[in-house]
Amino acid sequence: MGVPIELSLIIVIAAVVLIGAGIGVAFLLRGRKTKPGTYTSPRDENDPAPTGGATATDAAESDVVAPPVPVAEAEAPEAAAEPATRIEVPEPALGRLARLRARLVKSNNALGKGLLVLLSQDKIDDDVWDDIEETLLLADLGTDATTELVDSLRERVKIEGHRDAEGVRSMLREELTKLIDPSMDRSVASDRRGDRPAVVMVVGVNGVGKTTTIGKMARVLVAEDKDVLLGAADTFRAAAAEQLQTWGARVGVPTVRSDVDGADPASVAYEAVKAGIDQEVDVVMVDTAGRLQNKVGLMDELGKIKRVIEKQAEVDEVLLVLDATTGQNGLNQAKVFSEVVNVTGIVLTKLDGTAKGGIVVAIQRRLGVPVKLVGLGEGADDLAPFVVEDFVDALLEN
Repeated sequence: MGVPIELSLIIVIAAVVLIGAGIGVAFLLRGRKTKPGTYTSPRDENDPAPTGGATATDAAESDVVAPPVPVAEAEAPEAAAEPATRIEVPEPALGRLARLRARLVKSNNALGKGLLVLLSQDKIDDDVWDDIEETLLLADLGTDATTELVDSLRERVKIEGHRDAEGVRSMLREELTKLIDPSMDRSVASDRRGDRPAVVMVVGVNGVGKTTTIGKMARVLVAEDKDVLLGAADTFRAAAAEQLQTWGARVGVPTVRSDVDGADPASVAYEAVKAGIDQEVDVVMVDTAGRLQNKVGLMDELGKIKRVIEKQAEVDEVLLVLDATTGQNGLNQAKVFSEVVNVTGIVLTKLDGTAKGGIVVAIQRRLGVPVKLVGLGEGADDLAPFVVEDFVDALLEN
């Protein structure tokens, strides 16, 4: 008995539909590849982590770390950014230095200009030397450095007898340069260490602009043709991760961040460094939450972040961001942070518009570490490497 023609047609149509659906599913599955260097969707609590791989909790050993949080790397900036957004080309270091020097010259610089006026007088008696000492102390140079500089100037004036403007300027340039110490290594770790990236932690108190500073540092490094990755380990401040990711996306730098508000910062930092190792970048910069130096629990947490990172890679650089306008209070902050995480360099922001240029000397004397970067404005490229000779020349410029 033959199959009715109507039933045959139905069977044929159904077969065609099923074959077409199968091809469509295969096409969709083939297109769902995880992008190299990015994390897959976060697992839920019933989906165990694969065995054999180290986690932040495993790495911490004696450190108490919260269970690994879902961490995802930002999509490549060109994919994550709005269609109209384009990757910016940061200004090179030479252009920054020239512009920042010009801005410092225009600032209210009482240190250099005040000393030039005092030392150019026809008669330099004890009253003038007292004024010179007061000028240095008001500029936050610090007692020891002030005494050393005044003694050196007294001796040179007595022997050389400089009185003309150019002679005084030359003498001051030499003594101030010597005081700031051009022999200190002011380079920022940004080259790969064998088979791993350089790791930089950025720390500081609340409100000094750490996240913004990291964004500006990323621009400096990109301008030097470095491959950079950012780690958003400030998990407590609302929108900190978004802010950091935005800075990175502007110059094509990816950001590793947590999908969970208030996540354990040590775990995020660990995952960021792990991603940097896997992706073979030049440098990983880890942002941390601001914390007051007198809060013992928060400072202990900062130490834990560093220890957890170092289970897989050494922290090559710890940069402390300081506001130049805080003066001597900045020295107290620096001392405590250095004790907890061994600060290797200072980033000094808001140096323009202040007479406190002496804080550069005071900080270096207190910590024995150099000022490596300075910021003189709010612009995206208003951060530059600190060059002693340029800084001193700007102080003494008319």
